[in-house]
Amino acid sequence: MKRVLLIGSGGAGKSTLARRMSKQLNITAFHLDKLLWKPNWQMTPKPEQAIIVNNLVRQDSWIIDGNYNGTLDIRVAAADTIVFLDRSRFVCIYQVFKRLLQYRGTSRPDMQDDCPEKIDWDFLKWIWQFPNKQKVIIMNMFETIDQSKNIVI
Repeated sequence: MKRVLLIGSGGAGKSTLARRMSKQLNITAFHLDKLLWKPNWQMTPKPEQAIIVNNLVRQDSWIIDGNYNGTLDIRVAAADTIVFLDRSRFVCIYQVFKRLLQYRGTSRPDMQDDCPEKIDWDFLKWIWQFPNKQKVIIMNMFETIDQSKNIVI
């Protein structure tokens, strides 16, 4: 296990698990939220996202947490282990509100600076719909990827 991809709904615990795995495995963790968001919640353009992710996956070892469907295929192809945190939407929403209270007015460690923690309707809607939309895409992807990859759900 040298190239680990962590995916799942917002609030599922991807970043927390990435930090813990990084310490246990002595492998650098990369948080896509920190790399792809720019200050003041400005998203990096998709072509630039692909460049950033391609540079990450060229490294010998890594743990990458985040969804970002525009680069998921790059990360899946390069990973030897894919961990899907399949958590209840209720747990995820609870965790997001807990995170909001913990980092109120500041940026969390796995987020770009100058992106103070916030919740908006679109994010909550995305979490609520995750089991019916994103999870279906992820599970279908698992059926088509290289069988040599270690998949943990």
